[in-house]
Amino acid sequence: MVLKAVLFDHDGTLVDSEGVHYQMWLEVLKPYGVSISAEQYMQIYSGMPTVDNAIDLIQRFQLVASVNELVAKKLAIAHAYLENNAFPLMAGAQDILDYFQQQPTIQQAIVTGAGAQIVNATVRYHQLAAYFATIVSFDDVAQSKPAPDCYLLALRRLGLAAAECIAIEDTEHGVAAAVSAAIPCIAIPNAQSVRHDFSKAVAVLPNLAAAQVWIQEHYQWVV
Repeated sequence: MVLKAVLFDHDGTLVDSEGVHYQMWLEVLKPYGVSISAEQYMQIYSGMPTVDNAIDLIQRFQLVASVNELVAKKLAIAHAYLENNAFPLMAGAQDILDYFQQQPTIQQAIVTGAGAQIVNATVRYHQLAAYFATIVSFDDVAQSKPAPDCYLLALRRLGLAAAECIAIEDTEHGVAAAVSAAIPCIAIPNAQSVRHDFSKAVAVLPNLAAAQVWIQEHYQWVV
């Protein structure tokens, strides 16, 4: 199989952010007298767009709040965090990005359910702009993950067929999005998603270093 692009999820895949997002949601929910456990966050909310999480929280806990209100609060907290911080890169992220950056026929992209502000902060802080041929965020599509829209848009922007790409995700929702777009997907579970169903993934691996080795063993490309 000839590989032409590696498509990375953002939160939990390239950056270690899910724990921070969980704490942000706790802050959003506190004025409503509601809290969620880490287990609930892992199983229901990890890897999902902010809007989808807000909808579920309002319905599940009968919150007297609008979706826009919760989303605005979450984004405000995230904005304040990102003014002075950036999510740290996952172990092995810089190495795998460097490796595929050095392959002249391989493109790289970020395909995420996160908002553009969050992704742009990562790219800016870690000086990664030159690594990515395109970045598809929540703001670019009508439906985010687990719908395939974000991956289908990435394929159009890159001018590639699904079989010419490999995706890397950390959640069941992300894998579902890639597979629905007919893109093979490697799953790398983290502490928040370890109990997700990854049966649709082509491989379930422990980290990005293992993903790089797996791709090298299963794909070919022009050097």
